[in-house]
Amino acid sequence: MSTVAISSFKGGTAKTSTALHIGAALSMFHKKKTLLIDFDAQANLTTGLGFDPDENDSLASVLQGKRQLNEVILKTEIPNLDLIPADTWLERVEVTGTLAADRYSHEKLKDILKPLTYDVIIIDTPPSLCWLTESALIAAGHALICATPEFYSVKGLERLGQFMGSISQRHPFNILGVILSFWNSRGKSNQAFLDVIERTFPNKAFQNKVRRDISVSEASIYGKPVFQTDPDSRAGDDYRALAKELLQRLK
Repeated sequence: MSTVAISSFKGGTAKTSTALHIGAALSMFHKKKTLLIDFDAQANLTTGLGFDPDENDSLASVLQGKRQLNEVILKTEIPNLDLIPADTWLERVEVTGTLAADRYSHEKLKDILKPLTYDVIIIDTPPSLCWLTESALIAAGHALICATPEFYSVKGLERLGQFMGSISQRHPFNILGVILSFWNSRGKSNQAFLDVIERTFPNKAFQNKVRRDISVSEASIYGKPVFQTDPDSRAGDDYRALAKELLQRLK
C-alpha cells in the first residue's frame, strides 16, 4: 500500500483537483483500489466528488475516538475509488477532546490508517503548514507537492521544503515530486520557475504538467472528475499522463 500526502504552501495551486483526478485516474485506467482522504476543512475534495460535507462524518470523529474508520469511508460512483470526506470540525480537531492532551497526537493518523488494504491512499491536505498537514506527512510514505508557475506559489516551495525537511528527520518519507498546474508552455518565466523548483527539490519536477482548462471547473459543478464530463479535454489528457508518471515514481 502506498500512501501519498498532497501538499502546497498556498491556495490556488490545483492541489485538490490534482488529488481528485490522480485518484480517479488510478481507479479508472489502472484498476487500482484507491482511497481519497479529504483532510482539509474546506472540504473541496468532498464536494468535488458530489458529497455534502454537512451530511457525513470526517476523520475528525475517528481521531477523537467517536467513530470507527470503516464508518466514515464512502463509496463513490467510480469503481475502486472510495472517499473519506471532510467537515469543518477538522479545522481545530487537534485542540479539542482527547487530542488536546496527547503530545503525540500528530502520529495518530498514521496508526489509524495502518489496517487499510488499498493499493493507493491519497491525502489532500490544507494549503498551510499546520497540524493537519504535519499529521498527513507523518502518515504518508510519500509526498507530492503542487505549485503554479507564479512567483508566490513557487517562492512558497522554499518554506514548504524546510517544513518537510524538519518532519522527515523524525518520520522519513519520500518526496515523489512537484506538479505544476495552470501551465502555459509559452510562458516567459517558465525556466525561472523551473530553476527555483530544481534548487529546492532537485530532480523532482514532474515531466507532465497540467494545462489551464475550464473543463476542470465545469466538472466540479457536477461533482465528477473531468474524465466523466469531458474525457477528451486537455486536462483529462494531462491528468492521465500524471497518474501514469506517478505510478512509475512509486515503483
